[in-house]
Amino acid sequence: MKNKRNAFRKLTILFIGLFFLNQFSSFAKTIEVCESCENKSIKEAVAISEANDTILVKKGTYHEYNIVVDKPLTIIGENYPIIDGDLKGEIITVISDNVTIDGLFIINVGTSYTEDYAAIRVRRSKNFLIQNVVLERLFFGIYLEKSRDGRVYHNKIIGDAKEEYNSGNGIQLWYCKNIEIEHNFIEHVRDGIYLEFSDFCTIKNNVSTLNVRYGLHFMFSNDDSYEDNTFEKNGAGVAVMFSKRIKMLNNSFRENWGSASYGLLLKEINDAEISGNTFEENTIGINIEGSNRVLYEKNTFLQNGWAIKVRGACYTNTFTKNNFLYNSFDVAYNSKVNDNVFDKNYWSNYTGYDLNKDGIGDVPYRPVKLFSYIVNETPETIVLLRSLFIDLIDFSEKVSPIFTPDNLVDKNPLIRKMP
Repeated sequence: MKNKRNAFRKLTILFIGLFFLNQFSSFAKTIEVCESCENKSIKEAVAISEANDTILVKKGTYHEYNIVVDKPLTIIGENYPIIDGDLKGEIITVISDNVTIDGLFIINVGTSYTEDYAAIRVRRSKNFLIQNVVLERLFFGIYLEKSRDGRVYHNKIIGDAKEEYNSGNGIQLWYCKNIEIEHNFIEHVRDGIYLEFSDFCTIKNNVSTLNVRYGLHFMFSNDDSYEDNTFEKNGAGVAVMFSKRIKMLNNSFRENWGSASYGLLLKEINDAEISGNTFEENTIGINIEGSNRVLYEKNTFLQNGWAIKVRGACYTNTFTKNNFLYNSFDVAYNSKVNDNVFDKNYWSNYTGYDLNKDGIGDVPYRPVKLFSYIVNETPETIVLLRSLFIDLIDFSEKVSPIFTPDNLVDKNPLIRKMP
């Protein structure tokens, strides 16, 4: 009998919940925007809408800017309507929770040297979704400010930036938390993706390419994850600075070339994991400074100038099961002090043997060449890279290390590269 009463009570609560949900849904409405509609502008539709309404923007061109979304709304574009800001300022500003923006084509964001005008700005909001949006001729693209629990998904951001001082970033986060940035394509802006004071964020499956400065740039942001992204042909590569507990997994860093360029710059990074990444044809694969307790595992360094360049104050790092393939220099150090572990890596320059066939070379490998030390001190000597003289001095340093760390050695070099 008691079980029947409990079942009846649960059923009653379910019916009451469904009733109220139905009543709530019946109040939400769809407002259409088009040239022949009652509402001819998005700004008008937002003004007359009520919480949880949907604004359906029909195909066409709308010359609008400074659209302020101050209530929970869904704004959907049909066949990518064009929102043209006519270079007058910011176009859409979200200041409410529970807002969705989907399927718009936004162009001509205003440029200002005192205000960071954006195509879409989200300010002090949560539970938002920005997806399937195309942004062109922009200053800043998507700017998230003191917001949390949102998603930026499957957008295309194409700028025309030529210099740093007069351009903005593609996707920017400032004091944000728990943001997902996935499947976006970003090119020709200052920094493709920029984070500052933003924690517990996921950046996944994005392509950031041909940007003036960095493909990804973040500072003072902790507990973030960067996975399966492509950073290619950017001005200076990717910069990760002053952050803790970062995971960078299965990303591709390619063709970031230049006198001050690298695939990845690490500065003051602690307790991080860098695993499964590919660094290919960069001036420097990873440039490391002041970073500690970082695990570098199962990465591939292919045809870089320098695979890894350690500039000092780097302690208790582990490099294991990485592939170093045909780099001009595998590892460069500017100090004789080494507190890092290199173990079980594959080195294409290794010439040792494996008599017991256990897959581990019987002769330890010293990855730091004396010539890399000389080039650090006198960059002009790089012209001697392929000379016989350089081979001789590298051999002599390998036999009796004087200028390079004598304990920087891989005692278990792999005979076959990691799959």
